[in-house]
Amino acid sequence: MTARKKKAPARKKSARAKAPRTKAPRKKAPRKKAPRKKAPRKKAPRKKKAPGKKAPAKKVARTRPSRRVFSFGNGRADGRASMRDLLGGKGANLAEMSHLGIPVPPGFTISTEVCGECQARGSLSRAVKSDILTALTRVERAIGKRFGNPDDPLLVSVRSGARVSMPGMMDTVLNLGLNDVTVRGLAARADARFAYDSYRRFIQMYGDVVLEVPRELFERCIEAVKEDRRVYLDTDLEAEDWQGIVRRFQEIVEVQTGKPFPQNPAEQLWGAVGAVFRSWGNDRAKAYRKLHDISDDWGTGVNVQAMVFGNMGDDCATGVVFTRNPTNGADHLYGEYLKNAQGEDVVAGVRTPQPIDDASRQGHAGKLPTLAEEMPAAYEELRGLCKRLEKHYREMQDIEFTIESGTLWLLQTRTGKRTPPAQVQVAVDFVRERLISQQEALLRVDASALDQLLHPMLDRSGPLTVLSTGLPASPGAGVGKVVFDAETAENRAKAGDKVILVRSETSPEDIVGMHASQGILTRTGGMTSHAAVVARGMGKCCVVGCEDLQVDPEQRLMRIGETVIREGDWLTLDGGSGEVILGKAPTVLPELGGAFDSLMKWADRYRKLKVRTNADTPQDALVARKFGAEGIGLCRTEHMFFEPARILAVRRMILANDEVEREKALEGLLPMQRSDFEGIFRAMDGLPVTIRLLDPPLHEFLPHEEDEKAELAKELGISLAVLRSKLEGLHEFNPMLGHRGCRLGVSYPEIYVTQVRAITEAACAVAAAGVRVKPEIMIPLVSHEGELERLRAQCEKTIGDVRAAFPGTRVRPAIGTMIEVPRAALTADVIAKHADFFSFGTNDLTQMGYALSRDDVGKFLPDYLEKGILEDDPFVSIDQEGIGQLVEIGAARGRATRPDLKLGVCGEHGGDPKSILFFARVGLDYVSCSPYRVPLARLAAAQAALSP
Repeated sequence: MTARKKKAPARKKSARAKAPRTKAPRKKAPRKKAPRKKAPRKKAPRKKKAPGKKAPAKKVARTRPSRRVFSFGNGRADGRASMRDLLGGKGANLAEMSHLGIPVPPGFTISTEVCGECQARGSLSRAVKSDILTALTRVERAIGKRFGNPDDPLLVSVRSGARVSMPGMMDTVLNLGLNDVTVRGLAARADARFAYDSYRRFIQMYGDVVLEVPRELFERCIEAVKEDRRVYLDTDLEAEDWQGIVRRFQEIVEVQTGKPFPQNPAEQLWGAVGAVFRSWGNDRAKAYRKLHDISDDWGTGVNVQAMVFGNMGDDCATGVVFTRNPTNGADHLYGEYLKNAQGEDVVAGVRTPQPIDDASRQGHAGKLPTLAEEMPAAYEELRGLCKRLEKHYREMQDIEFTIESGTLWLLQTRTGKRTPPAQVQVAVDFVRERLISQQEALLRVDASALDQLLHPMLDRSGPLTVLSTGLPASPGAGVGKVVFDAETAENRAKAGDKVILVRSETSPEDIVGMHASQGILTRTGGMTSHAAVVARGMGKCCVVGCEDLQVDPEQRLMRIGETVIREGDWLTLDGGSGEVILGKAPTVLPELGGAFDSLMKWADRYRKLKVRTNADTPQDALVARKFGAEGIGLCRTEHMFFEPARILAVRRMILANDEVEREKALEGLLPMQRSDFEGIFRAMDGLPVTIRLLDPPLHEFLPHEEDEKAELAKELGISLAVLRSKLEGLHEFNPMLGHRGCRLGVSYPEIYVTQVRAITEAACAVAAAGVRVKPEIMIPLVSHEGELERLRAQCEKTIGDVRAAFPGTRVRPAIGTMIEVPRAALTADVIAKHADFFSFGTNDLTQMGYALSRDDVGKFLPDYLEKGILEDDPFVSIDQEGIGQLVEIGAARGRATRPDLKLGVCGEHGGDPKSILFFARVGLDYVSCSPYRVPLARLAAAQAALSP
């Protein structure tokens, strides 16, 4: 205890700017001598004389805090790449690069465990601060500079680093350690302009991140000075200008906070580390985690690293490089840099950067010199390190670098975010290059991303009005109404509008609006700017660096040349070419390449679940078959009834006075239904087709508006009063739990008889023409075995009558049911006696199991998700603990009665990767989803088979 009391003043002294270095070793020595070195000497005699007293000593040793600060640099590191959970992705990779001997500025990582501690306490503990100062001393020795030294100060960066990359979502502070004294020392050793530019950057970032001073106050100050000096770029300002800006920034801080800007480097460090930990809980980080399904419990690490400078002169630069093209996956370096700049200038998109080589040129970047031309030695070294890191990690890398006075440093490497086409191309190429196996390739591609891969592209068969061309940051076509801020984008999208978000440049605060938009357009920024990186990660169309664009958010308009586009006007973006197109351009489906075909072949090789589609027309069936569907798992007959030529016949059937009138109306529908089924059977030649008999309540087919009612009464030859009376008779207080599904078949058997007849006649007819047909008749909403027993007998009689009219036919439709009522799942053993197959209708099963109305849940479900009551929307991903148990019980009990019972799922969950993993574990035979999600389901099924 006494040793700890003596340490407290030492920590106070070390906070002084002049000599913290001499304090850390004195603190470190007592710790090593007292508990660690003396204890072993005392334990030896205790072991002989009093073995019983040994246990308490061991317990004390075991309860000592685990390491929380991990050093790296100069070819050594305390961590490894495998320690992502503890060090975060950035810290783990910095440690790994240090082990590889790659030039990394020395520093240390404060573990993710401290994040939770810091947030709970509200500050860093004394023990963590002591460990940080010890690690800082190691950095001082490695770099040959002292933190707070007035003549040659060590400056550091403080950056976040979660276990998965969250670009721009958390905070960073650069140039920490500068104050009114150390800035003069930096100026004497380097350049006054560089020193005061660095100091103003530090005040600006620290003021924003730590002191919560509105950033626009600093930006306005710089703009005012540039306007006064009549210059356009920050680089045009001289040392005296930056000195004046530093003074103004300090005044802004004091006015906003009531305190002068902190001059003590140690105080600056504690403030920055705490703020970066707190940024894990900021709104944009939480929104990003929600969008990308990242746990709030992980926390972030904090990386403190010696500063290297890309803004010291023309032999300095900073940039970002991908080891492959993140847009299309092509095997070449792809990056950008800025001379005489710091890293945030590239990422923030405030200046349009230069390409690192010819392969990285895009649009107007073709006019600019490359890094390969301006700094060939640094470029060649960078190229070699990129290949080395890619081979080491066996993954495409996204690397930040700085060149200081001709010397190359790597600041971080991470797995590169890429578009869905690039994900597929890189995975397939890595297999061909024998870096990974086919199984690894399948597990690396995000199954959800394949949905984005099938996004439409521009139809260029007709004329297009191209207003300008920017940089093609993320491919696909974006068509929508222009909005100028993230909040409007989110609100318009919720109202059902498709929107294009237009900004001068995006910031992390725009994340929700970007997600809600069909595409993003910015005036500034390059291919590695915030907008580009985030849009690629989301699979959103994005065009950046459109220099002809002028944005006026206050007037809610934009200009390109003489063209003025106001908020709400239509705009089209081509993320593949960078073109900005006036109006609402037409789109077409993309052509999928060879890499996609290879990946799908591998998926089919390893998956066990079959994948069907939900399709109601021959056209949908053909699209799904093109994407690899192995049959139709749900054909909804009611969708066929809404066509204008048929709806009157359907309404006649519903409003018939008796069975005779109803059968007469159904006779008119029979040939229409038969024709529909023939087309679907032909499209799915050789594959199973599951057709659901009429399911929705009858009122859905009837008019609701008064003018439509009057027109229908006229068509039927009855008075409006009589029609209203009939409509009132069909009214139900809760129609989704009312007279629908198999209950219609029980009350009006002629409806199901007609449908079964149409299915069987169509199947027999196309079979006679040589089509291999496999019809399956599905009876919906069964909750009691008596319903299915009765309706199956009715179906079998109708099938037999039709078969008699087609002598020699082999057509014999299977008969099964949807398990969409909780009681059906619980009594599946008795229901299975009358079923050839079960198809779990997880939409209604979720609705009834949760007592949620799908039509009304949007009013309150967002609150449940935001407050953490629910982790996922149960209508998107199956609730495995509740509704999933009904599926599991139904499957097990059904197969206990009929071991050969075929099991599938046809709800929306059939196209959700998380749910598919669950269905595979339960042992279903197939999933069924919309045509455009078939590739996604095929990949997810393979991933389920390969997952442990």
